Amino acid sequence: MKYVIIIPDGAADEPLESLGGRTPLEAARTPAMDQVAADGLVLRANHTPASLPPGSDIACMSLLGYNPLDYYTGRAPLEAAAQGIELGPYDWAIRCNLVTIEDQIMRSFTAGQISTQEAAALMAAAQEKLGSERIRFYPGVGYRNLVIYRGTAEQPAPFSADTRTTPPHDLTDQPVLDHYPRGPGSDLLNQLMSDSIGVFAEHPVNLARQAAGKLPATNIWLWGLGQAPKLPRFADRFGLQGAMITAVDLLRGLAALLGWRRIHVPGATGYLDTDYAAKGRYAIQALQEVDLVCVHIEAPDEASHEGHLEAKIQALEQIDQHIVGPIYQALQTIGEYRIMILPDHPTPIRLKTHAHGDVPVAMAGSDIQPDQARRYDELTAVQSSLYFPEGWKLMNFFLSRSG
Repeated sequence: MKYVIIIPDGAADEPLESLGGRTPLEAARTPAMDQVAADGLVLRANHTPASLPPGSDIACMSLLGYNPLDYYTGRAPLEAAAQGIELGPYDWAIRCNLVTIEDQIMRSFTAGQISTQEAAALMAAAQEKLGSERIRFYPGVGYRNLVIYRGTAEQPAPFSADTRTTPPHDLTDQPVLDHYPRGPGSDLLNQLMSDSIGVFAEHPVNLARQAAGKLPATNIWLWGLGQAPKLPRFADRFGLQGAMITAVDLLRGLAALLGWRRIHVPGATGYLDTDYAAKGRYAIQALQEVDLVCVHIEAPDEASHEGHLEAKIQALEQIDQHIVGPIYQALQTIGEYRIMILPDHPTPIRLKTHAHGDVPVAMAGSDIQPDQARRYDELTAVQSSLYFPEGWKLMNFFLSRSG
């Protein structure tokens, strides 16, 4: 049996007046997703417990079969795992966005989609001016970077589970004054954020960006901190070898901790310009080598954060045409299979950020008994009696031979 999971990140949304009361999923032309729904079933799942903030770190952990209430320690430790950064028992990982803040408004949580090369130069400057033996700045992909605080038993980090931070993508076009870090260790985080302004102000990268009419990276924004999680390997838990295709370090880190292969796809950007077709091709190739392939596509989520409705619909259509369609066709030529399509969480265009709530799930393949569904969308899912309020239990259902 071969298994495929396709995650159109943040695809779930709400009915919009501009779409005549339809959601982006309903408005998008998605014949391949609809065919999966018609051949199988559509249901609902909730991957974000009410007691935890909505986000891909928590939701994807649940989606992959792990109860976040048991295993979640923070977003940054997952991204550290993606970079192969080992965290000791007293170390803390901290997500470090490069952002653009103007007049205390979050103009861009991506610093205008700053490039990886530009970000690396700014992170090197931050390390030189602000780093120390305990505080290390690590470049990542584009605006997504890390700070690692190395603690010891004698001198532990000042942070705790009570340290509160706000994801910058929750603040798009909003004031930031009330959203700086707070609680244990927040003085250090806020100082680093403040000091970075002077480091970046006259940096050649920012001067060149401004000269080209692009947004500068005005400073760093620190959030999502935590210590190393202890996740049982997927093969030990479910008896299957897996592989992850994604351009996002968070998902790569989860894959590393689960013992999955991480497949690099040239042209995969984690943004709207990603190479959808390449992701589809690489997923089909990976099926020859592993039991389960997971394809994650960040584009719908990015469009939602930016409030770009047409871009979200276009991303969904690209996923359908270049990823779902070819993969579903290939699966039907290789024997027994199952496919599952689902977002991790809703990201409503209206809110421009993640939200708690259910997501629609389409599932088809061997031993899956079809229901009456004909389309893949939120309305169809709501009409289903099959519901997983604890989304982490969905994986067992998907993998169960009983269907």
